Amino acid sequence: MNNKRRDLIKKMTVSQQFVTQAEDNAKMDKVRRYAPLILLVIMTAIGGISQKNFFSWANIVNIMFQMSIPLVISVGLSFVLLLGSIDLSIEGNMGFAGSLVAFLVVNNSNSNNFGIFGVLIAILIGLAVGTVVGFLHTKGRIASFIVSYAVGCIMTGAAVLIYRGTPIQVKDPMFIAISQGRLFGIPYITLISFAVFIIGAIIMNYTAFGRAVFAIGDNEAAAASTGINITRTKIKVYALCGCTAAIAGVLQCMRLKLGQSNLGLNQMFPVVTAIVLGGGSVSGGKGGSLQTFVGVLIYTELANWLTLMGVDTNLKKVIQGIIIIIAVTLTVEHNRKTVVK
Repeated sequence: MNNKRRDLIKKMTVSQQFVTQAEDNAKMDKVRRYAPLILLVIMTAIGGISQKNFFSWANIVNIMFQMSIPLVISVGLSFVLLLGSIDLSIEGNMGFAGSLVAFLVVNNSNSNNFGIFGVLIAILIGLAVGTVVGFLHTKGRIASFIVSYAVGCIMTGAAVLIYRGTPIQVKDPMFIAISQGRLFGIPYITLISFAVFIIGAIIMNYTAFGRAVFAIGDNEAAAASTGINITRTKIKVYALCGCTAAIAGVLQCMRLKLGQSNLGLNQMFPVVTAIVLGGGSVSGGKGGSLQTFVGVLIYTELANWLTLMGVDTNLKKVIQGIIIIIAVTLTVEHNRKTVVK
């Protein structure tokens, strides 16, 4: 009788632990859902109170412009993070795409004039590079951070070979028109980046592919049991990330009217931070397009506010580094066996 009672107590204790864990997970989900919006409101209020020109149209446009490149990068990277993986080839892919497109359009280095076809070639190569990363990661069973870092190094070296150490100055009329053009005061580059983000949001929220990515990130084994092709989906995710990295590289080239390998330098980890600040998780399964947008806006507003406050550049890096550590620590699901796959 005592043994039966003891077994019953053990079963009750185990069930209570599951209930408690489920309640804790639900609370954490609520924090992820609402905390970024609350933080955004607080930061915006502080910015408006501390700086009288924070809400000026010129500063709002400036914030949107500063968001442009990170927003494009975030489209592909948010899919990768949903898988619980990482893509360290983004910066190299950006540098290569920017260098290649500068080489193919009208420039000060050669007589090329591929125009819009040069842009398409650069983006398609970026997509191909992402596909290679995804293939090596899935078929070769190589950790995502290792294979993507290696490919990123290859692309950076290839970019330098394109312009042979001397950055290429873009003279193409189309590039100059886009880099300088505005609609209602908003730069064309910003409008293009927002369009890319909207397309990414539609793919994430309204397609079978987007639902498959969420399912894999949440529970890969369960997703496979429902018939989702894990390998194919992951390769597509990396292809998308390579494509958006290349688009970001082309836009960066347009923005600076320059082609060189470091166009993507220090671009990726701020975007990772932004995605996590928006409620995403580096361990996968958490996030979304709206959360990503909010996170990028928070990070950009913070950088803008620190600039308006006259904070030293090096101190800004310290602050941003601390934010990365805190954000990742708060959002990693420690009950998972791996953080990055």
